[in-house]
Amino acid sequence: MRHRLLPLVAAATAALSACSSSAGVGQVPVPASSANGGPPTTVTEPSRATTPGFRVEEVAAGLQHGWDLGFLPDGKILVSQRPGKFVLLSNGAPGAAVTQVKADTTDVLVRGEGGLMGLVVHPDFATSRRFTTCQTHTENGRAADVRLVTWRLAEDEQIATRVAELLTGLPVNPSGRHSGCRPVLAPDGALLVGTGDSASNPLIPQSREILGGKVLRIDLNTGEPAPGNPIPGSRIYTYGHRNVQGVALRPGTDQIFTAEHGPDKNDEVNLLKAGANYGWDPSKGGANRNRYDESVPMTDLDRFPDAVPAIWQSGETTEAICAAEFLSGPQWGTLNGALVITALKGAKLLVLTLDEPGNVVSVAIPQELNDRYGRLRAARRAPDGALYLTTTNGDDDKLLRVTPT
Repeated sequence: MRHRLLPLVAAATAALSACSSSAGVGQVPVPASSANGGPPTTVTEPSRATTPGFRVEEVAAGLQHGWDLGFLPDGKILVSQRPGKFVLLSNGAPGAAVTQVKADTTDVLVRGEGGLMGLVVHPDFATSRRFTTCQTHTENGRAADVRLVTWRLAEDEQIATRVAELLTGLPVNPSGRHSGCRPVLAPDGALLVGTGDSASNPLIPQSREILGGKVLRIDLNTGEPAPGNPIPGSRIYTYGHRNVQGVALRPGTDQIFTAEHGPDKNDEVNLLKAGANYGWDPSKGGANRNRYDESVPMTDLDRFPDAVPAIWQSGETTEAICAAEFLSGPQWGTLNGALVITALKGAKLLVLTLDEPGNVVSVAIPQELNDRYGRLRAARRAPDGALYLTTTNGDDDKLLRVTPT
């Protein structure tokens, strides 16, 4: 057994008991309600006999806050870095050659949580050579918005040229706080984008007019609302979020999961329901129109009885969870189909085993990725099923390849 398994428990007291009895475990994630809205359920650990360990390899070093990555058809990997830089790796193996890709990112607001952020490679990249990023944007030296920008990588792979402003006008905080912004391409071709609420106007998360604090569903080519959205004519898929940092699609299903920052507690993993409210309201129903009140619950079921509870919460601490991705492939053994979540503050990888409806059955913290590499940000699954992670410590950051042993 190469990593520690943490059973979910039904109450905080049981969690504390489990913590004291788990060798070397400092924090036990606290469960939220189940995906069907019921109370947390006490469950047992999965079999330890067939759970694989993790092999972690350093593919590249010398990065600066690697925020996201995308796999090109020829096996190369494109990485976005928060200070407004792209690099291209020759392959996904240790020792890959790293090439700086020139791009005009002088308009990017690199401050706090903002900068050059999420990245998605277009499915027709082999012919279009296009990819899209999320980034904070300045105009005349002042913070303007968070926007989606589509780029084209030159044939010689030396330069990326801006093709279009796919979507503009997402709210931005001049400090960069709560910038979001994770794009993921759905099997139906729609682009899902998790956004932050900018921690400014407290009315934003519950607004059906402003795109911050949401998960958006848009057309990858036009930026317009994708067909079939729950609110006709709107890009909004779900609302009432605080700062969505991860979006993951469960293979073989239509389930969408998100990872979201809590304030000083209760980071959340959510299972999305089209058109649903996830209950974050720092305006307290409009009573605080000018003050962003972070004392409110992450999911305020008293004010919004129909809001969707999280399937997992971090409890009385915060891990600052970030990217979300699914492990997929028979090589992962009992972890095939598990949801992995990176943690910034927690400096670890969380591995959530789910049942078919999407409830959390167990949580594991692999020893190999528990405070070994510092803050972990991106998590993307390669075509061969390997998991790739970035560190975001600011000093000689890494791209890591994770496979089962």
